[in-house]
Amino acid sequence: MKHPQSEEQSFFTTKASEFLAWARRNSLWPYPFGTACCGIEYMAVVGPKYDIARFGAEAVRFSPRQADLMIVAGTITEKMAPVIAKVWAQMAEPKWCIAMGACASSGGFYRAYHVLQGVDKVIPVDVYVAGCPPTPEAVLAGLMTLQDKITEKATGAKKQA
Repeated sequence: MKHPQSEEQSFFTTKASEFLAWARRNSLWPYPFGTACCGIEYMAVVGPKYDIARFGAEAVRFSPRQADLMIVAGTITEKMAPVIAKVWAQMAEPKWCIAMGACASSGGFYRAYHVLQGVDKVIPVDVYVAGCPPTPEAVLAGLMTLQDKITEKATGAKKQA
């Protein structure tokens, strides 16, 4: 019988920044700010067919104080701009934003006085997902792009192509 101390010891070491980046990128808690068609498409992304849970973002929160990722899905009117800015301010750091679809990214086909021409006019956006509405695959690609950005910012290392 071997003595427990004589067995080969195995351990794992890493930098704190790399560990935090791994934890943050794989445990995003999204706050969906869905206002139009893109909100319906987002529901497909969290469903079983596309399964956003594979990427650690299944804990959808409807309180900004519990979320670290805002997904703006749909048209943002000028009246909603101060509301979305207030919700963004209530989120704790670190926080990220995905603009989902043409309306959230640039106002879409609404070139009118009452539609905000991109949510980036009131809050910072980390990833833009194109489409009207974007496909669930595009939303998942946007989430993976955000995960790469989180790792790059925390560790300073670019993803290898």
